[in-house]
Amino acid sequence: MTSVTLDLPEPVAEALASPRRWLVTGAAGFIGSHLIEALLLHDQDVVGLDDFSTGRRTNLEDVAARIGADRWRRFDLHEVDVRSAEACRRAAEGVDVILHQAALGPALRSLEQPLETHAVNVLGTVQLLEAARCGSRPRFVYASSRCVYGDDSTLPKIEGRRGSPLSPYAASKVAAELAAGVYARAYGLEAVSLRYFNVYGPRQPPDGPYAAVMPRWIEAFLGGHPVVVYGDGETSRDFCFVADAVLATLLAALGGREELAGSAVNVAGGEPSSLNRLFDLLRERISRERPEEGNRKPVHAPFRPGDVRYSEADLTRARRVLGFQPRYDLRRGLDETVPWYQALHERGHGAGLTVGKGPR
Repeated sequence: MTSVTLDLPEPVAEALASPRRWLVTGAAGFIGSHLIEALLLHDQDVVGLDDFSTGRRTNLEDVAARIGADRWRRFDLHEVDVRSAEACRRAAEGVDVILHQAALGPALRSLEQPLETHAVNVLGTVQLLEAARCGSRPRFVYASSRCVYGDDSTLPKIEGRRGSPLSPYAASKVAAELAAGVYARAYGLEAVSLRYFNVYGPRQPPDGPYAAVMPRWIEAFLGGHPVVVYGDGETSRDFCFVADAVLATLLAALGGREELAGSAVNVAGGEPSSLNRLFDLLRERISRERPEEGNRKPVHAPFRPGDVRYSEADLTRARRVLGFQPRYDLRRGLDETVPWYQALHERGHGAGLTVGKGPR
């Protein structure tokens, strides 16, 4: 099955010329598996941490198939819970960089499971920060979220301004960001938070009650199911293709040490789109191979609790301190995303073998 093209700019590729040891939490997740793929393709040594509560073994299988057996041997999987202090300590031993992707989301799930959300997202982050502080003191890149902006109506969203969180998930992300900042200021840990805005692409799960809008809609198109739009469709999102999220994460891991420590940076596609426009673009893209979908109409339903109405990122700081510039507009990202889901749909969900642990 095809996946995204992870071409890295020359400065990033050069920085990866010398092998480092990386810890990626949420290793079997959507973004985590793409980070692992990019690192292993550049001959890095990677430790993965995942308890598979939401991560998928088929994501790691896909990575293993794409990079080859020799590179796969450089991956060491720890199947443990990020809330365990001992598990975090063992996984973080001797690492140079921690990319902390593990989390329980999204907002809708957190409204149903607030205690579990807090425990995984806040306690798990603090356990990992403490393991970093007491261990090799690696660079720490935390996967935060656009949801920290809450009910602030200012557009675009600027890092220095936040509103009140609208869900337990959003509150957990704010708390974890604050913890990372405290560890940077109190202990000198090089910790930075990246506020991802609606990352999409291959390996994002299309099924289940908490699926994100992009894969859920693609699956609905391909399966002949109703495409449900919550609200009037004018809700906007700043969609970010996963290859750009990987690039920004590696830039945060490899540079800008003085300006980044203890701070937060937006990561987005720089092209806000309404859900109505997304529907039109998906219909246009899918109808190339399925002309019968060209007349598809959405089905509207009431707004969901915890959803943010409008979302647009200011990328000034990302460009200045990371050197980050999105490379994928929405059309280009869909051209890489839709074929992956078409192949997944043809094979059937969950196809693939179980991935075991690498060398310890």
